Amino acid sequence: MIGLWNLARANPSHVAAIETDTGRSVTRGELAARTHQVVNALRERGMKEGSVIGIVLENEIPFLEVFFAGLQAGWYVVPLNYHFTSDEIGYILADSDAEAVVCSKRYADTVAVAAERAGIPNSMRLCVDGHEGFEDYDAVVGAASDAEPDGRTAGWMMTYTSGTTGSPKGIKRPLSGMDPDDVGEVWSLPMRIFGIEGDRHIHMLQSPVYHTAVLVYANASAQFGHTIVMMRRWDAEDALRQIERHRVTTSHMVPTHFHRMLQLPDDVKAAYDLSSMEYAVHGAAPCPIETKRAMIEWWGPKIYEYYGASEGGGTTVSPTEWLERPGTVGAAWPNADIRIFDADGNEVPRGETGEVWMLAGALDFEYHKNSERTSSSKRDGYFTVGDVGYMDEGGYLFLQGRSSDIIITGGVNIHPSEIEGVLIQHPAVGDVAVFGIPDPEWGEQIKAVVELAGEATTDELLDHCKEHLAAYKAPRSIDIVDELPRDPNGKLYKRLLRDPYWETANQG
Repeated sequence: MIGLWNLARANPSHVAAIETDTGRSVTRGELAARTHQVVNALRERGMKEGSVIGIVLENEIPFLEVFFAGLQAGWYVVPLNYHFTSDEIGYILADSDAEAVVCSKRYADTVAVAAERAGIPNSMRLCVDGHEGFEDYDAVVGAASDAEPDGRTAGWMMTYTSGTTGSPKGIKRPLSGMDPDDVGEVWSLPMRIFGIEGDRHIHMLQSPVYHTAVLVYANASAQFGHTIVMMRRWDAEDALRQIERHRVTTSHMVPTHFHRMLQLPDDVKAAYDLSSMEYAVHGAAPCPIETKRAMIEWWGPKIYEYYGASEGGGTTVSPTEWLERPGTVGAAWPNADIRIFDADGNEVPRGETGEVWMLAGALDFEYHKNSERTSSSKRDGYFTVGDVGYMDEGGYLFLQGRSSDIIITGGVNIHPSEIEGVLIQHPAVGDVAVFGIPDPEWGEQIKAVVELAGEATTDELLDHCKEHLAAYKAPRSIDIVDELPRDPNGKLYKRLLRDPYWETANQG
């Protein structure tokens, strides 16, 4: 049997989710009933099939309640990064046409400003534990019927990526119209491609669940009935502690997790029983070969990898395959296909470098309100996010960088143009370039190079960035130069600034 609600009916007392910081848990039956209440409560307030709801919550049980409510009501669910500023949240709420938003009290002041910008009325703003200007989430939902709603139909997430242009774009897929009780086979695919099946597993969330991949794997786990262990705040030793305590068997991770765990003292690493872990699935950012090799030496052949994008994908590689081809991100997963094209759109032979294109398949997408970008990113049923690489003779993909300037730090895509747009607004900045440079822990860190038009210190410029951007988007460092390298037409030769950092790293 598969499917969240099917399993809740069959075994309602099985634990569905646990919060590690509070110890609070919820059973399958309780979670299913709560999803019914969310649907019934918000339908009474006007939500209908195709409606959009935003979530600004941490790794906590209410996130699952709202998300799965959307998945059985035919809504688009937009998970939002709670580190975003009110401007950033407001932009996405408005662009997605969100009719409602649910947040935690910690972010209520920020969300209130954002919701006002997006035109969401107070009656459709729900806050866990309540806040001025919001309806109390528990009061509204708790007053609704927990009967299974009529007219249930599968919804889906609409995630926003900065991997396309400077402004985040919503990745929107057509709703399937399927019964939520029948779509579990599709939703569970991310687990099944690694051979993970059955309801015996314990899945741990280590990254914020607003990340697309983290949420996709959480959903896949829920469709199998896995207990989901939710870490609200990540700490390397605490992650080991929770794996031991809850006998975790699966988790989605990023290389930053590996790096920080490996930095723990040997006695700390040896203090925890990690034998329950069977599948540590990672992606979202380049993983240094030595980091991954060290993790396999420590945890054994349990480190699995995939390559894909929020738009789709992709490839997978087992630890055994990776050890035979260090550095590969794998071969195409079932029903997927990868092709490499040159700048003229011609497919290149194996071993030659080009732009990576992936088969969109049945789960096609569009960039919300951006038909031009949708068209330019697709070709004969394939799409690209601008990554560059090659396929070996065995069909295994090796990435060599990206044709775009996207910075991937800690598994998060950041577009430099957004940061450049903030810096250029400072009255002392005449010109600016932002790019990623190597970082052994985060994969890349954000570097800004500024040509001044007035007087300012690097600390002042950093403070300016932090005032207008989420903290993780602020440059780690800023260099001031006399003049940026531009040609007579104004084209910036960013590679002249960026390449020396990568050459030094490669030599090291």
